[in-house]
Amino acid sequence: MHNEHSDSNFQSRIDKGEHIEARDYMPENYRKHLIRQMSQHAHSEVIGMQPEGNWITRAPSLRSKQILLAKIQDEGGHGLYLYSAAETLGISRQELIQSLHSGKAKYSNIFNYPALNWADIGAIGWLVDGAAIVNQVSLQRTSYGPYSRAMVRICKEESFHQRQGYEIMAKMMKGTKDQQAMAQDAMNRWWWPSLMMFGPHDTDSPRSSDAVKWRIKRETNDELRQKFIDKTIPQAELIGLKVPDDKIKLDEKTGHYKIGEINWEEFQRVVAGHGPCNKQRLDHHKLYFNQGAWVREAAEAYKQKHLKQEMQTI
Repeated sequence: MHNEHSDSNFQSRIDKGEHIEARDYMPENYRKHLIRQMSQHAHSEVIGMQPEGNWITRAPSLRSKQILLAKIQDEGGHGLYLYSAAETLGISRQELIQSLHSGKAKYSNIFNYPALNWADIGAIGWLVDGAAIVNQVSLQRTSYGPYSRAMVRICKEESFHQRQGYEIMAKMMKGTKDQQAMAQDAMNRWWWPSLMMFGPHDTDSPRSSDAVKWRIKRETNDELRQKFIDKTIPQAELIGLKVPDDKIKLDEKTGHYKIGEINWEEFQRVVAGHGPCNKQRLDHHKLYFNQGAWVREAAEAYKQKHLKQEMQTI
């Protein structure tokens, strides 16, 4: 039942910093926004396994293979927590996956870029997971309880992923001229798409104001992007990598770095489905989803059989 009183009561709970739980009253737009954001987040974790999975058989050492396997397994787990948290809002896993396959639901633009060599695995861990952490640390304080609790666990694992990526880059920068060039090339290709991960500028982000009002997002796109920039540029300089932006300068007054203009046309193009790997990523997901149908059917049959047995014993 919808009325003004319920909405104002809901907003005052948010303003007090309380968590909203699955059975609590919530405005329909709050629920819709959460489903959109959480499912996008879940899809990103699962699709994000693809560019890395490609390198398991080609990792340069047994240690790096073990670390990469553990990381990809974590990402599958993150997808699972987030799909489960989204299901508390009354939407089924089947509907969430269908929205992904039909192109209605999006995932992060970054996963439509190819991982061309081992340095890309370093850049993905350091830059992509680094950008994700900045966003996710903020989401640990999001107003929806199941989302907030999933994020606490995810953040612990993501910080390990970022360190793994940075270690790869640092090692390559201590290596041969070819290895250094490889690391720099990966940096050049992943820097700008990583900045786009935070979404459009606040002035161009249509849903940002509601999300901040409801404390789904605790900080805006531009605030989060600035945090990432300020943290990452010194990390790059420390190991001798050059950030591919001639306009970078440190503002002594604010302590923040200023950067050149982001190519938003590229962002819009990739989000609209025209990035280097959009079709490949989605086709791959559909193929394995369809091939795994028998597992879901078997699990459902097993559940029904046991329910029947339980009913007979009652």
